[in-house]
Amino acid sequence: MTIPRDNAWCEINTGKPITGKDAGLMLCHDCRKVIPCPEDGSPVKCPRCCASVHLRKADSVTYTWALVITSLILLFPANLLPIMQVDYMGVQDYSTIMDGIIYFFKEGSYGIAIVILTASVLVPVFKILGIMMVLLSIHFRWESWLRHKTIMFRFIEFIGRWSMLDIFVIALLTALVNFGFFSTISAASAATYFCGVVISTMLAAITFDTRLIWDACIPSENTKVRNK
Repeated sequence: MTIPRDNAWCEINTGKPITGKDAGLMLCHDCRKVIPCPEDGSPVKCPRCCASVHLRKADSVTYTWALVITSLILLFPANLLPIMQVDYMGVQDYSTIMDGIIYFFKEGSYGIAIVILTASVLVPVFKILGIMMVLLSIHFRWESWLRHKTIMFRFIEFIGRWSMLDIFVIALLTALVNFGFFSTISAASAATYFCGVVISTMLAAITFDTRLIWDACIPSENTKVRNK
């Protein structure tokens, strides 16, 4: 399919690639069929699978901002409040995520400490900061590092499944270390907040439309003309 002549100037005059939106093309997210955009802006149904097709996810940036801000707020109680409660012969002891990391470092289990530090602290912070950086780049129309930002966002989606390591460890210990009055382990209040952080960041990655990153290569004055 040839690219319309009125859209080709973006690549010829600026040396930057045009997007499918500029070429007048839409992609069905269900069957991946490429469909021409209607000139009158009417709703489009995929001729192959009958799914609704749109140029960009509706309110993608707004929903992603709401989810990433929620995860940022929940991150503080998740790390400051105790995440695990240990009852040993009637005496209760609470520990936070950092308490567990410090304990393994003191015991010489550096590998376990690094894994927990990475999965429970560094990864959630990296995901939140990475998504916020991408959203800010869209807001301020930063045209540099488009490919790198796309690769980073794909990596954020990939590592999202590994952020529940602490919850898995607590669930495993709860099942294994349960000796009634003698010794029991259970999840504390921070576990709920930590799950909220993981779920919010995963939903933010799913909700976001990565094609918006590449829309920054279109000059703003041209975008205004096209949207009229």
